[in-house]
Amino acid sequence: MIDAAPQPVATFSHAAEIDGWVFLTGQMPTWPDEPERALPEGIEAQTRRVMDNLIIVLEGVGLSLRNVVQARVYITHFERDYTAMNQTYQSYFEEGRLPARTCIGVTGLAVGARVEIDVVARRP
Repeated sequence: MIDAAPQPVATFSHAAEIDGWVFLTGQMPTWPDEPERALPEGIEAQTRRVMDNLIIVLEGVGLSLRNVVQARVYITHFERDYTAMNQTYQSYFEEGRLPARTCIGVTGLAVGARVEIDVVARRP
């Protein structure tokens, strides 16, 4: 468990590692220090909160977004939210250093979130 990260909404670890590969559990747009606080409004704000939570977990295992090689994005309103989510997501990465990614439209996510993102990172 990563102490600074949001509390899990189910039974899982924030990250698991094997042979230098680090698999981060999907992060929700919840607040690390205020789990009862309402989710941010809008897809941009929720995407920022998710990315910030991923950074917390990555830093907790001694990594950063530079180590991310793959991401999966789940959004509940694909047609409406994809473009705005994508712009926000992309702003977190250095130009020319985007990880491989899959984006999936889903019918629902935990805690009523509009977006969830999980990543795979690799130690140098």
